[in-house]
Amino acid sequence: MEVAGISSAQLIHFPTTLHRTLACNSCCVASHRNPLPRLRSSSFNFKTVTHRNVLRKCELIRTALASDVVGTDQPEMEEEKEKFDWFAEWYPVMQVCDLDKRVPIAKKVLGLDLVVWWDRNENAWKVFDDSCPHRLAPLSEGRIDQWGRLQCVYHGWCFNGSGDCKFIPQAPPDGPPVHSSKKACVAVYPSTVQNGIVWFWPNSDPKFKDVIMEKKPPFIPELDDPSYVKLEGNRDMAYGYEILIENLMDPAHVPYAHYRIIQAPPSLKNRVKVDREGGRPLDLIVEKLKPDGYVGKLDRLRHKFIAPCVYYFFSDPELESKNDESVSSTANVKKPPTETSQRRSFLVFFCIPVSPGKSRLIWSFPRNFSKWINHIVPRWIFHIGQNLVLDSDMYFLRVEEHKLEEIGPSNWHKACYVPVKSDALVVGFRRWLNKYAGGQVDWGGKYSGSLPPLPPREQVFERYWSHVVNCRSCNGAYKALRIAEVGLQVISLAAIGAVALTKQGVICAAARAAIVTIAILCFAASKWLSHFIHKTFHFQVYNHALV
Repeated sequence: MEVAGISSAQLIHFPTTLHRTLACNSCCVASHRNPLPRLRSSSFNFKTVTHRNVLRKCELIRTALASDVVGTDQPEMEEEKEKFDWFAEWYPVMQVCDLDKRVPIAKKVLGLDLVVWWDRNENAWKVFDDSCPHRLAPLSEGRIDQWGRLQCVYHGWCFNGSGDCKFIPQAPPDGPPVHSSKKACVAVYPSTVQNGIVWFWPNSDPKFKDVIMEKKPPFIPELDDPSYVKLEGNRDMAYGYEILIENLMDPAHVPYAHYRIIQAPPSLKNRVKVDREGGRPLDLIVEKLKPDGYVGKLDRLRHKFIAPCVYYFFSDPELESKNDESVSSTANVKKPPTETSQRRSFLVFFCIPVSPGKSRLIWSFPRNFSKWINHIVPRWIFHIGQNLVLDSDMYFLRVEEHKLEEIGPSNWHKACYVPVKSDALVVGFRRWLNKYAGGQVDWGGKYSGSLPPLPPREQVFERYWSHVVNCRSCNGAYKALRIAEVGLQVISLAAIGAVALTKQGVICAAARAAIVTIAILCFAASKWLSHFIHKTFHFQVYNHALV
């Protein structure tokens, strides 16, 4: 992101102002064990002859220009032995700060319906299959009973943290213990909490119960470092996992898709602009490609993709020292360390495949400077700017995804012309996806892979169900502001009613005028607040042509 210096005004935006070198380098803000990857049988089936002719012409041109396409001359190394297994990895589900220990919460990850709930008997978050073994009702619609068990609200069956059924109200107490049958148990997924996030292993086979001892989720030390503070949030996205990661890995789109939302840092404001938005060449390099991800760099920034969900970048002291050494050697001057050079910041994104055409983004931005801002400004204030950034490219990315579906995921390199180095990370991701991961997310046979129909703009830009209900800070602010709105309306009506019911001469004309003025101001304030609530927590359209 365009980041340099720090101020509370800039911090409202996504991903906030962080280190000066983080400039314009981000977007925004047991049958499942080893399923065979599915490829669409008509992955490159254009619907008209015109499309085929156009494609043939494009292929001829790209063959002639193959040497100009990003990645053909990149100094990256690739490992070919190991393949990526989508169901043999840890997946983030939700941030702990946005979970409620009082209620079970429904989530979908990798096409699996999950229920996350707090087991106070074991003092741990649990992840179950969101289906009661009785009649398959969703356990996420249930409750946690007085003994700390998860209760299905349909017929009252109760389950402990191990998934065992402990109580069936309809079973006679002197009859056979039907609740102890294995058929009465709920499927339990291995889960853990790391970096403030609940993770789960997408296989409920008992042999994976202790998989945490063999393989752990990706760990980023700075997210748990007490010398850092972090801004974090989440949102359900209206497009799929692949598009989400591509967008985050594409720094070149920031000046255009997020124009006037994310400000350019001071270090770039004095540069000569080639256009109004200020786009520029970016020398992105992918250093190594392997089954578990890859590493890239841009100037002083190190980019890391840890498959399948974690992508983050940060100012690397090693790269900074190399740049400083090259500058100082030219000037024969050795730069002493400064307070600015001690500043560290990270932009961490957890990209979660939900279902075809749906994904979830969890973000966390740790930094070790200007920590006081987090203690003064509530989290929902930051989310206003961060949601605006996400909205500003939401719709056209959804349309792009449908176009890519028509040509098939394996033909991405043929359909997309990527001749510049600023696309290196995106090309690297598509190479990783095709080379190691089957070309697309493996849904374990649950989905055909086809996308749902393109929804209207209002549904794409909707914020309440995609963010507010999943964010404790925004949900709390929403409820408080709604109460304030109603309160202003009540005051306005009460003031007008008092004036109307008061007999002439009981109060002076000046007092009557003051009461009427207060009523008008309260009514106007309630209307403004209503508009603010709708724009902030429900829906705000974004039109690039009018920016």
